[in-house]
Parts: sequence; C-alpha cells; structure tokens
Amino acid sequence: MAIDPRTPVVVGVAQIKQRPDDPGDAVEASALMTGVVSAAAADTGSTALLDRLDLIGVVAGAWKYSDPGRLIAEAVGATGARTALSANGGNTPQSYVNQISSRIQAGDLDVAVVTGAEFIWSRRRQRRAGLDVAATEQVGVEPDERFGVDVPMSTDFEQSRGMNAPINYYPLFESAIRAANGETIDQHRDRLAELWHRFNEVAVDNDYAWFRTPMTADEIRNPSPTNRMVGFPYTKAMNSNWDLDQAAAVLVCSAEAAERAGVGRDRWVFPLAGTDGHDTYAVSERRDLHSSPAITEAGAKLYELVGIGPDDVAHVDLYSCFPSAVEVAARSLGLGEDRRLTQTGGLTFAGGPLNNYVTHSIATIVDVLRKDEGSIGLVTANGGYLTKHALGLYSTTPPDRGYRAVDVQAEVDRVPRTPVDEGYAGPVTIEAYTVMHDADGPTEGLCALRTSQDRRTWGRVTDRAALVAMMADEAIGRTASLAADGVATLS
Repeated sequence: MAIDPRTPVVVGVAQIKQRPDDPGDAVEASALMTGVVSAAAADTGSTALLDRLDLIGVVAGAWKYSDPGRLIAEAVGATGARTALSANGGNTPQSYVNQISSRIQAGDLDVAVVTGAEFIWSRRRQRRAGLDVAATEQVGVEPDERFGVDVPMSTDFEQSRGMNAPINYYPLFESAIRAANGETIDQHRDRLAELWHRFNEVAVDNDYAWFRTPMTADEIRNPSPTNRMVGFPYTKAMNSNWDLDQAAAVLVCSAEAAERAGVGRDRWVFPLAGTDGHDTYAVSERRDLHSSPAITEAGAKLYELVGIGPDDVAHVDLYSCFPSAVEVAARSLGLGEDRRLTQTGGLTFAGGPLNNYVTHSIATIVDVLRKDEGSIGLVTANGGYLTKHALGLYSTTPPDRGYRAVDVQAEVDRVPRTPVDEGYAGPVTIEAYTVMHDADGPTEGLCALRTSQDRRTWGRVTDRAALVAMMADEAIGRTASLAADGVATLS
C-alpha cells in the first residue's frame, strides 16, 4: 500500500535512567534530555534527522530551565529547531504527539521530538552530601512555543477541607469505585493488591524500571515498616513514585522525511489516531467520583477514528499513578482488568517522573509493536486529579483513513455537573472518603459529602476511633453531622 508522504510516523525512541553510586557522578536533567534525544536519533539507524529537527518539545519538569529545548538544540547541533515547553500535566506527552502528528499531516512540521527528564533522586542526594547541585542557568531565554495551559486542579474550598494533593484524591476515588462495584473493604483491597502485583511483575522485567524488586500481593496490600499506609486503602506501594532520575524521547517525522533519511521500515510505528479531553477541573463538580466521562468520550472517538473496538487492541499501557486511575480508564475503554494493562510496570514501580511518564510509555509500546508487526497498541495519559486526558493508538501498519486527532471536549461538557454547597452545615451522607496516615498512624478522614439537598460538600473526620472504624467497615452511605468548620461527626 502506498503511504501518503505526510503520514506521521514514530521512527526513534529511547529511555535512560541514572543511578550512580557517587551522587557527584550524576548529570543534570538537561544533559539527560540531550542524551536521550541523541539516543532516539540513533534508534532510527540514521543520524540525519537530528540536523533536520523542526521542533523540540519538552515536557515540563521539576527544574528551573526557562527553555530546555534550546539547551538540547545547541548540544545536538539542531540550531534551526524551534523549541516548545509544556504546561504541567501527565497528559502532556501523548497530547504533544497528537498535536505534532496533526501538524506533520498538515505539512506544518517535518521532524519533531518530544522529550523530558527528571533529576529528583540525584538532586536530593547531592544536597544531602553537601555538593553543588548541577543546573545550567538560562537568563532571558524563552521557548518559541508554549504547549498546554496550567489550570488550578483543586478549588480553594477543596484545599480548605484538606484536599490538596494526588495522595488525597485518588484513594478517595478508590472508595467510590468500591461502592459502585458493591465490594466489601477486604474484597476490594485484595483485588487492588492483585492488580498492582501484576504491574510489579512487568516492572521486574523492564530494564528501565526504577523499582524492580518483586513484591507479592500481600506485601503490596498490607502495611509494613517499609510500606506504610498513606491514604487508605493505598499503601506506599500503590502510590506513584517520582523520586528518581529518568529521561525518555520520542522522535516523530513524516513518512517522506523518514524515507529521505534512510530510516529502515523496521523502525516505523505509526500513530493511528489521537484524542484529548478533560473532566471538570473542579472535582467538586463531577457527576460522580468513580468514572470519567472524558475518557469514555475520548475512547469511543478514538476507536471510531480507526474503525476498531477494544478487542482489537493487542497491547495496552494505561496511565497508572494510582490504581483508581487504571480502574476508571479500563472500564471507560472496555478493557478487563484481567488483561495486561501496562507495558512498563506503571508509575509506582517503573517510575513516575512527574509529567513525563507517558513519554516512557510511548517509547516502550513502540518497541513492543516493532516486535509484533501489524498489532495495535493503546496509550492513555492523565493529568491532574483524573482530570486531563490524552489517548493514542499506534501500529506498524499505517492508518488506512489517514491520521486524525480530535478534541472531544464539546461532548464531555454536555455531562451534567453536581452543584456544590461550600457554606453548608448540618446532616450529610458520606459519598466517598479516604483516611490519611503519617508514620504514626491515621491522622484524618477526608470525605466527599452529600447535603440534604443532594449537593456536594467536603468534610474532615478527626476522631481517631472513627478513623479506625472507617477502615474496618464501609462508611459510604453513613450519615454524619457537618459543622461549619468542616469537621464531620459520624452518626
């Protein structure tokens, strides 16, 4: 079959992790990105594409470079490339590929690379050792393009009631999933442990994974001195891990550019289609706390664009910062939990480098597809609190309908929102909850609550006996009294 010369194709991928015994031997994040971009170019089997880079898209990270793409361009000799820097969000790498592929299809770009890196593990070790932390300074330098927009991921009201971070929201979503499934607490915890055990098994076999120590389901499920409870029912081994040094890069170009550069067909993997969408930025306004209308709409459109269904997808990597993210995505996309839902091992074990995990995910699935010609791979990406989503399908077989990327936001915005009552005090019903812990045990229960008018509000449970009871017996559906200061007392 003749291939349209404007068809986008992934021709090079690479991943790096650094873990030197001597922290002084570690290189900074920009050097990791430079190295992995060069390695992705080498993966194509041709050195020609580095010189022809039109765009270097960098995923935002926990560093202070104002235009890291320019540092990469200068280091690899791609001085004519434009640079882009993303907003925050784990959806960014797949969303970047969606946009870049569309621009290549339209003739606006010919060769581009997406890359990102984190240097958190070595930076902490260098500081503890009293060493100067390596960091190239940039003054008065800005990227040519900005990608994405930073938006508040929680409201002031949510933050005032203790909802401040992923470790608060995702275990709370988990309780809502448990209730929707009709599971007991023990049944639910057993299922989660088995799910995450399967992720751990994949990471053990992944050379690029940060944590490759085998863990049994019981070791993952149950608290221990090295695996304390964080936000019930999640132990540390069910939380994303970003204390690491990792980098990844994905090199995308037109079929025409790949031919000109002499890239062998055995390196080609085609983006087939991509979709983007977001659930309500305010979790308070979501229709419910156990589903994602955005993933559902984005998945349905993605399958439609390629003319396939979930059973046609051979290889899957679902964004996996916490188990609830996997469960919601799997159900939204028609994928059973008995399937292999990760190619890397996930953000707990393979590693969760802030916004850049999905660059590793795409790089991994490209390698998987190269070994299974003609099969289809699915990648999902998630930013915020199950908020911003990007999906992509890939194959060594080009799209017979041409590449297309679609934003499904108009469809998502038709989903009814839940009204919020920030000033409410009085009788409430628990809709979802988690019990937060520190090293000494439970500290507070964070609860999504329904008022007598069926509006959503938030509250804290502070009584220790009540916290212990909430972890032993289901509290969803129980009534409570909410005080004006946000403290909830169970009936």
